[in-house]
Amino acid sequence: MVVSLMKYPAFHAPIRGAVLALGLAAAPFAFAQSTTATLREVVVTASRLPDTSRALPMGVAVVSADDIRASGATTVNEALIRLLGIPGRLDLYGGGEYTLDLRGFGATADSNQVVVVDGQRVSEADTSGTRLSGIPIDTVERIEVLRGSGAVLYGEGASGGVIVITTRAGAGTQRRNAASVYGGAGSNGLGDGRASATLASGGFSLDANVQRRLSDGHRRNGSSASDAQSLGLQWSNDWLRVGASTGRDDLDARLAGGLSAAQYAADPTQAGTPNDWARLRSQRDTVSASAELGSWQLSADLGKRTRALRSESGYEFDVDADTQALRARHDGSIAGMKNVLVLGYDRGGWQREVLGAFGSTAEQRNAAWYVRDDLTLASGTRLAAGLRTERIEKTDTNATANLDSRQQAWELGASHPISAGFTAYARLGRSYRLAKVDEFSYTGSGLPLQPQTARDIEAGARWSADASALEARLSRSNLDNEIGYDPSAAGPPSPFGVFPGANVNFDPTRRQGLEVDASQRVSPTLTVRGNLALRRASFRSGPHSGKDVPLVPRSTLALRADWVPLAGHRLTGGVNWVSSQYVDFANSCSVPHYATADLRYAYQWRQAEFSVGAANLFDRKYFTQAFACAGAQATSLYPEPGRVFTAAVRVVFN
Repeated sequence: MVVSLMKYPAFHAPIRGAVLALGLAAAPFAFAQSTTATLREVVVTASRLPDTSRALPMGVAVVSADDIRASGATTVNEALIRLLGIPGRLDLYGGGEYTLDLRGFGATADSNQVVVVDGQRVSEADTSGTRLSGIPIDTVERIEVLRGSGAVLYGEGASGGVIVITTRAGAGTQRRNAASVYGGAGSNGLGDGRASATLASGGFSLDANVQRRLSDGHRRNGSSASDAQSLGLQWSNDWLRVGASTGRDDLDARLAGGLSAAQYAADPTQAGTPNDWARLRSQRDTVSASAELGSWQLSADLGKRTRALRSESGYEFDVDADTQALRARHDGSIAGMKNVLVLGYDRGGWQREVLGAFGSTAEQRNAAWYVRDDLTLASGTRLAAGLRTERIEKTDTNATANLDSRQQAWELGASHPISAGFTAYARLGRSYRLAKVDEFSYTGSGLPLQPQTARDIEAGARWSADASALEARLSRSNLDNEIGYDPSAAGPPSPFGVFPGANVNFDPTRRQGLEVDASQRVSPTLTVRGNLALRRASFRSGPHSGKDVPLVPRSTLALRADWVPLAGHRLTGGVNWVSSQYVDFANSCSVPHYATADLRYAYQWRQAEFSVGAANLFDRKYFTQAFACAGAQATSLYPEPGRVFTAAVRVVFN
């Protein structure tokens, strides 16, 4: 499959130059054959129990710990933006956090995708977002990204996809004694320190990690200090594994606020809010167990989370959440054909106390059963079917009515090995989400918002041979009653009158597009990879019919190269391009397209690695977040940093 980038005039000179540079770097090896550098089979857990990716009737992208370290990424969301080209928007709480958008949901992206850490769902029931940058990056073993509906296995709010993060302590692999320390410094007063250690003896292992990151920020009143610690303990033998972990994430951030277009043009480093600040405190505790009993694999995960926000604005809350998950997998056969049956039960509780004179209490309760069956025919064709039924209850003392609904998700899928290394697949299904507590408590009519539902269809193919891999996916999702904020809708009545702006059920919408992931080991020392997404999120009918959903770029591209020119020397870099995206429903103003590049050089000397890196290498001026239009220009926008240099040293003890 060849996609001509010349069809996109916004693919301007800087990125053309970066792409050309990568192409020239690879040119001497372009036709080299490397039969010794075969890409290995990848085992993923996005299907909630280990499975090989090659035959899955869905697309799952995997980022390994080695990928993260080579890229120089310091947070989970930074790794996914660089390595997979997932578009991200700067989060308002600071501290290096970004909101990722897997399938084009714009402002509600976080509400339409699920984040799972070591088997525990950590997505919030309000609109405050899931903080990925608080996960110590050195603890991450791998990240799996399922684009498209994961509703059967993960439930409400998984229409856009699922991000599954597995830490070293949660991977369940054999551990050995090891330790590492990392120190980095860079632009904008950056200071980054990390330390990790693993102690293993017999079937026991202990993993400990600490991380502290300080920055003055790229804007005035933009400094931040984040601290993260985690501790994991596990024991295993040949059939049983039990583990427990705890983690804490603290963030103190100054908030520079949004700028008008004129302020941005005059000085993007200035602060729109020179006195704002926020403080986040998060804690996560888990207990897990898994066992293999004959042809059955059984697992259980229990988790508890707390989160507390304090801020200069006076908006403050405390969150308590708990999750329980039980899963069983049976490997058997039917008439000589391999059959895999997965059964599961999920239960969750979430409560938020908003403090102050105008405080409120919001709660959510979920309970769900699901079943998924995979049958592999003698021809290699794999047929999959899944069903989930979920009871969801939501209350808020600020709302005039509560939500109480039972929803179903279903999925049918098939994959077929057309030839050695070439597999085609297709799936279709239904997904859903209910309004979050911040949404159904703020509507114009005061009546509950209707459940959002989606009918999803996807077809794809993956091919691999020797050191090459290519996967392409076409998808379409038709949504009814999509939930979101409409600034022109009449707000709820108040003693001061009715003001514009409320959460609504939109007229029917659609997401459709093409995604292509490719990698090539050109030689034993050079690997290149690329990720392309062409998508359209639009209204199917109503007053916005044919218009784009705000804050959804129609195309994104990520290209990366990893080169080891000499033993001990490593050069990695890439370019990320994001097309323009409309800010408002009338499509009258937009966030301009932008391209960024990063480069990192590392030298390994004995047990120490010395590295220097640069992000936004060409010092581009751009922004990813805007909330309004004024005079056909985006306003209330949040500038991104310019060129940022980092120097670091990592020492590993084995």
